[in-house]
Parts: sequence; structure tokens; C-alpha cells
Amino acid sequence: MNALLLAAAVASAAPADTPLDYTHAFALAISGTPGVVQLQVPRDAYLNARSAGLHDLRIFDAKGVAQPFALRQPEGSAGTTHRTLPVRVFPLMAERPDAPLAGLEVSTATDGRVLSVRLPGTQADTPARGRERLAGLVLDLRQEGSAEPPLVDALKFTLPSARSNYTGQLWLEASDDLKRWEAVGVAELSWLSNASDETLANDKLEFPARPMRYARLSWRSGEPLQFAAITAHTPVQASRAPASESLLLPAQPGREARDLVYLKPPGITPLRMGLQFGGGNIVLPATLGSYRESRKPGQHRFEPALHTTFYRLEQNGTPRESGDIAVPPGLGERWVLRFEQPPSVKPALRISWEPATLVFVAGGTPPYTLAVGRAKAAPAARPIGEVAPGFTPDELRGLERATPGAVREQVAALADAARRASADNAAAQRRLMLLWGVLVLGVAVVAGMVWRLLRQPGNA
Repeated sequence: MNALLLAAAVASAAPADTPLDYTHAFALAISGTPGVVQLQVPRDAYLNARSAGLHDLRIFDAKGVAQPFALRQPEGSAGTTHRTLPVRVFPLMAERPDAPLAGLEVSTATDGRVLSVRLPGTQADTPARGRERLAGLVLDLRQEGSAEPPLVDALKFTLPSARSNYTGQLWLEASDDLKRWEAVGVAELSWLSNASDETLANDKLEFPARPMRYARLSWRSGEPLQFAAITAHTPVQASRAPASESLLLPAQPGREARDLVYLKPPGITPLRMGLQFGGGNIVLPATLGSYRESRKPGQHRFEPALHTTFYRLEQNGTPRESGDIAVPPGLGERWVLRFEQPPSVKPALRISWEPATLVFVAGGTPPYTLAVGRAKAAPAARPIGEVAPGFTPDELRGLERATPGAVREQVAALADAARRASADNAAAQRRLMLLWGVLVLGVAVVAGMVWRLLRQPGNA
């Protein structure tokens, strides 16, 4: 019974948690009626949050009821890019453009490289050769220095400079030995130019990625054409880094002339940092750290975290700049750059971070509001399993995305936050004065004790 009464008393004493208690709010737009929604935490939410852990983030429905949510760290995504490969092209000539392309006579080098290709019954360098017309193309896709055939998923064609319009249907076959051929794909290629020399082109033949050593092209419709160039596209798997945000912090004077201080918003936990220079040639060795309170009241010491050199140089007309570096932990909200001597410039400090994804239950009464900006707010984020139970990683990535509106300042909460900050500062000043009073009193007591000891007989 006592435990229940205590819990009830604590609950009744706990401050209310409503949208108006937060200094900034964002209206959220959602399409459809999803049960679970995701939202990338907006930049302005980070700028106005009061804790590094985003403890003061909340999702409220239209009636001011808080909705369950979880915070997920951003993930990199896998993507596919393409690299172009050169292709060696051999024309197949025949008296008729629709001649069958079977039984090729091929001359190859010892490494498998094609030297020449022709159809049976055709002769090279004879008078009859001049009456032959293009019937097809053989492609050698083997790459120098590689014994394995490249993985290819597209061929791209370039028209001769004398042509601006063309249409033709091409059939693609592949082979490993130039004897047995396998159908791969077909495409309608077209180029259409207007009077303004603007061209609408369909210049690719695409197909599922496969190893391809040799290829053969034939026409199903249109005029056979000796293209200016044919290139192969090979897929390359690449990982994409999560989206990032950046912010420039202005320099402020430090406790020493050689120090610059930068105030970081509490809600941002930067991953990387660098200096932003306006121009000129600058080299600045510096130590990044923070001020820590000393054992003596009112005094501080500089605590270094890392040493590096920032620079911007113009070398032969080309600018060279120091890149961003990883941020060491434990710097707090006041960062200090200490230089060897007072700097002649005051560069801005660039910080970058990766916004988290907020996943919330779209319950209660829509529309919904994202609120942020309340000092000493208790953490409200839950484990993802309590917000989206049973959802796979792919399902989480595919959740409906809420769209935040412009940030809205809530005047009453801002005024209350200012009053609280002023009261906290006054309380801190009182505590400091009390501490100084206790120290002075302690010194006086010690001095009195010494004086009495000196006045005792035998100490004269």
C-alpha cells in the first residue's frame, strides 16, 4: 500500500507533458492511414533540442496525447553504379544485309583476342568486297590483363557524326567461343533530332547482368549501321553513406588571446569537424579541447583532446584544403581551439552529423506534431521492438515517411525557458558567492587559530 501511495504521489508531482511545454514544434503531414510512420529528425529539431540524447523529443496527436516512438541510427544503403568498358568491334560484311550470321570464320591470337571475323563465302581485299554490305557486328569484350569475361548488363551505342536520326531493332547474342551463341536481348534503338538540334535518344540495349566474352549483333529491322562507338556497362556495387547535415559555428574569444571558442548546440552530436576559411593561404596548427573547472573556484584549465593542422593553400591556381576530421568524445558544448599564437583570422568551425530516424505509432487523433525544446525532459524514446514489433529491417526502411512543416516557435515556452535559465544563473551565482564566503570564513578561522597559538606562553 505504501509503495502505491508513493507512486501516486510521484505521479501527481510530475510536471505535465503537453505540446505547449516545448519551445519549438513541427506539424507533420502523413499520406494514407499507416499504423507506423518514420521521420528523419529535422535539422531545426537538432538546433533547438536541449540534450545530446534528444531526450526532449516528443510526438503528440491533435489532442496533445504523446505517441510512442523510437529513434534509429541512420544506416548506409547499398547501391549500384556502372563503369564503362571499351569494346572492340568487327563488322560482318555480306552481299545481302539479311544474310545468316552462322558459321563465322574467326582468327584469334593466342590469348583469345579476336584479330578478324568474316562470314563464310566472303573474301577480304577482293573486288567483290566493295559490293558487300554490313550484315552484323561481332564484339570482343575481353579486357586486357583479365582472363575472366567481364560482367555486363548493357551496351551503349554512339551514332556516327554524320547521322542525327536513326531507328533500328537490334538482336544481341553472346558466346564464349565464337561458335555456340545464346540469345541475350533485343532493343529498339532510336535517335530523333529537331530543328534546334535537340536529340531524344534511346541508345542502350539492357539485359540482366551476365559474364560476356564475345557478342554478336544483328538487325531485325532498320538499316544496319556501323556505329561510331559501342561501350559495355559493368555494374559496380557501392555502399552509400547515410545522409548528413552540417552547421557553421562562429568563432568567439577564449580565455586566452590564442584561444577561439565555439558553442555547439546541445542536441547535436557531431561526427566530423573542420575549419571554414574565406580565402588566402593559411596554415594553422591547433589543439582542440575544452575548458575544465580547476580546483580553485572561478579558475579553469585547458584540457586538450587532439592536435592537428588546418590549412587552405592556393597551389598553381588550385585550392588545397584540410579535410574534416573525426570528433573526439567528451568535448561538451564549448569547444576550444588553442593556437601557437593569437590567430590573424577567426574561421568558422564546421560540424557535421547524421540525422536519426524517428519511428512512431500513428495512434490517437491525427494530425500529429513533433515537439522539441524542454530543459531537463526525461527520455521518452522506446526500443524499436516496442514501437514496431515484428517489423523486419526492410519493412522499417520502407515505412511511410512523414513530412515536417516549418519549425514553429512557441512564445510561452520560450519565455518560460528564458526565466528558468535566468533563475539557474542566479542560483549558480549564489552558490558561488556562498562557496567564496565559506572559504573566506575558513581562512579567518585558521588565522584565528594561528594567532591564538602564537599568543600562548612559550611561543613568544
